[in-house]
Parts: sequence; C-alpha cells; structure tokens
Amino acid sequence: MERYRDMQLFAALAGQPSLAAAARSARVSGATLVRALARLEARLQVALLQRSTRGVRLTEAGRAYLADCVRLLAAVDAAEASANGSHVQAQGNLRVFLPFLFSRYVMAPILAGYMDRHPDVFLTARYHDYYPNLHEEGLDVAILVGALPNSSLIARPVGQVRQVLCASPDYLAAHGEPAHPHELKQHRLIASADQVHWDFPHTHLKARTRLRCTSVQGAINAAVHGAGIIRCLSYPVHEHLVSAQLRRVLPAYELAPLPVNVVYREGRQAPMRVRSFVDHSVAALREHPAFQLA
Repeated sequence: MERYRDMQLFAALAGQPSLAAAARSARVSGATLVRALARLEARLQVALLQRSTRGVRLTEAGRAYLADCVRLLAAVDAAEASANGSHVQAQGNLRVFLPFLFSRYVMAPILAGYMDRHPDVFLTARYHDYYPNLHEEGLDVAILVGALPNSSLIARPVGQVRQVLCASPDYLAAHGEPAHPHELKQHRLIASADQVHWDFPHTHLKARTRLRCTSVQGAINAAVHGAGIIRCLSYPVHEHLVSAQLRRVLPAYELAPLPVNVVYREGRQAPMRVRSFVDHSVAALREHPAFQLA
C-alpha cells in the first residue's frame, strides 16, 4: 500500500509548478510529499528530481516514471470504476486542455451544456497555446489546432480553421482593398509586434505595424472599428465575418487550413467521464460553423 500511495503522491506533480503546489493538490504536507519522493528514489535507485538553488525539476527518468505512474493509476481507477458500475456513469474529476480564445468564442457553451448533462463530473479547464504532454501533465482530454505529432493518443477530427486577413468594410472603402500580399505594406496593419512576418503561398511579407495590440481580442476590436487589417485564426472572427463587421482580405492567398482535433489517451478503456466529454465535444464542434470555413 505504501508503494501505491507513494506513486499517487508522485503523480500529483503532473501539471504542477512546484513541490508545494503538488502537495496542496494532493492535500498533504510538503514534508509528506518529500518523504514519499525519497522512498521512491531509494526503491528505484535513480534520481527522479534534480535539485538546485533555483528549485527542483524532474529528471529524464523522473519524467518517464511520472508518465507511467499517471497511466497506471488511471488504469486502476478505470478498473475500480468498472467494478462498481461507474464505468458506465460519468463521474469524478476531468482535466481538459484548450487553446486560448476557445473559452470565449467556442467552448464556454459546450462546457456548460456538458456539465448540465453530467452533474457528477467536476471539470478543470486549462488554457494555453502549446502542445501538451497529456501523460506528464495529468490531462484527460485536449482540443488541439494544427498538425498532430506521432503519438499514442486517440484523435477525433472536428473541422479546420484558417489564418485569415480581415478588415472592416469602412476601412476597405476608405483605403482600398489589396490585390496582392505585397500591397499590404501600404496599409495599416494591426499585430502584436513592431513588424509582421506573414507567410503566404510562394511569398513572405515583412512590414511595419501601424497598431500594436497585446491581445488578439484587442486587435479584433480595433479592426472592427476601422483601425486596419489583422491576421488571426478564423474562429475568433467568425461571428464578425458572418455579421459583416469584418470582411476577409486576400482569401486567394490564404495558407492551407489547419485541422482541429479532440485527443485523449485511453481509447475504449477511458472512464465514462472522458468518453462522454469527448463524444459531447466532438458532436458540438463538428456542428459549429466556425470550423466549416471554406
């Protein structure tokens, strides 16, 4: 039992920034967690953590062992759930990883609808813009935009998005509509840096930014009010395009669309809370018009 408990405490490190945070997540004292780690390192005869004056971080062996612990403990949970019948009923903690802006533009109503249908599931949603390691970070499901690397994850496609240029009709009426990417140099460009470096098929644009916005939402708001031309993924501006507050610019020069996938780990062996969330999200996202842009 002590070995199993030590593995549980070590798995608490998944997705946590520090030992203190992991201890709080596991609801134990820092000293209890440290003792569990010491027992594991003694039993395995390998260092799981690298300690320095700047704190601690997982060693390569520690990262591999953490992924194995998360996977094995999930399998134990699934076996127990199957034995007591909860494998056919969604319940327990569910950890979901989503890209930024998904909450505001896409996922908020989908999450709310899922929670209404499954009141015994407790959701944690994390928002970042990088490709996560579901095993190491203790995540159950992720929604990812872009090409997927080779992995053992199960992926279910839901649609695609594009990098689109857009501006308000008033701006285009006042300043003209560019016919080629190089003509963008004569326009007011809105981006997050002093210069844009935008790729197009067979060409690359480097140009000075007229307006810097530190958030995508700020750039969208500025473009809607006629401040210039922005480039962003299509789903945050979908409603603005449908309502004609914004208009696509240079659609013939857009790059190939990016796939959107719902990914998870255990396949058919996944607990019902995972399978039910995946099914709910896939159905809702496949019907969402933001992912059907031609």
